[in-house]
Amino acid sequence: MSQASSMDNVAIRVEDLGKRYRLGQQQPYNTLRESLAGSRLNPRNWTKPKPPDGEQTFWALRHLSFEIEPGEVVGIVGRNGAGKSTLLKILSQITEPTEGRALLKGRVGSLLEVGTGFHPELSGRENIYLNGAILGMGKDEIRRKFDDIVSFAEVEKFIDTAVKHYSSGMYLRLAFSLAAHLEPEILLVDEVLAVGDAAFQQRCLGKMNEVAQTGRTVLFVSHNMGAVRRLCHTGVLLDNGQLVEKGPIEHIISRYTEGSRRLDAEVTFDDKPDCDMPILGCRLLNADGQPRSELDRMHPFQLEVSFAVHRPLRGAHLALMLDRADGTPVLHALDVDSQPESIVDRPTGRYRTTFQYPGGIFNAGLYKLRIVSGRYPSTKYDSCEPFVFELFDQGSFAAVGAQGKQRQGIVCMALDVETERLP
Repeated sequence: MSQASSMDNVAIRVEDLGKRYRLGQQQPYNTLRESLAGSRLNPRNWTKPKPPDGEQTFWALRHLSFEIEPGEVVGIVGRNGAGKSTLLKILSQITEPTEGRALLKGRVGSLLEVGTGFHPELSGRENIYLNGAILGMGKDEIRRKFDDIVSFAEVEKFIDTAVKHYSSGMYLRLAFSLAAHLEPEILLVDEVLAVGDAAFQQRCLGKMNEVAQTGRTVLFVSHNMGAVRRLCHTGVLLDNGQLVEKGPIEHIISRYTEGSRRLDAEVTFDDKPDCDMPILGCRLLNADGQPRSELDRMHPFQLEVSFAVHRPLRGAHLALMLDRADGTPVLHALDVDSQPESIVDRPTGRYRTTFQYPGGIFNAGLYKLRIVSGRYPSTKYDSCEPFVFELFDQGSFAAVGAQGKQRQGIVCMALDVETERLP
């Protein structure tokens, strides 16, 4: 059977795919612009022979095989380090597999690291034409869609201003709008909803839903299970670089959520010499300063994060995301929030940052943490999803609703209330 005929009813075919990294060595891959500019195959077929085995290696993906039909909207689900982003980078031809192959039929649009390839000295208008061409759009197509791209991004007044002067929200809106208007047969999306404000996230979801409604194939990676549930019909669950299961999205989310119930209070990670700001460990401490994975929601608690800085950095920060177990976002905090200038010099060394949580605000339930080290506007050095913990309630008045049941919602706190008797 020819390759073309074998792809008649398949949009994406992954066959025994594997990606191995050599730890402690510079990885020889091109930039996104170089990779996309050099891509000419359709359907795409990339293979690479296995390198000789060595001791200092890490398999991000191994023996991965599955098929996705045209028009399928698939959520790629798994813990940090499961191989989700590596898979999308291989499918986008940003990096090559170590073994196996991936076949894609049709034009591919990638929203992996929003804004990658934007030149800070060029205006928004110039970046649209430059990056549109890199993403495969012809000049006439860009000109025809230009007004829609600018209108969706809401940057009309600043379209001829250098993007280095844009706020993070403007920068992200323009980058997303450009990629979303590519109208590819296959759209790959990785954690776009991890950035931007709530209104921007809703616009992202709406645009991706619009793409899905037209019958195009979408692969969506996100830790926000609410967004995955809303957008996707099918799920692929990955763990340690291997396929656990492909099936209906509700079933996949259920398996993922149950597997995330690893109640711990302390975790450590190996140092990464080739990472500028690796996360080394996390501890969850109760009001008495003791490591605990089950905490009284009425009492304050704190999270300690240890990390290293391997070269002097300016503007680097830690971001902490707190979600409910089902992926509902609860809190997004930065370690620079208490410094209005949001610019921090980080000399080389080891650090420990402590986030303080007040008591009596969050409702009882399971919560999970995500921690990212990075730099404005879009650089990510390291990330981890250290553990799931539980907030319990010992029968405080604020946790009980009118019918004696636990109150609904993420926030559960006593408000100052005044009542007066009217004449």
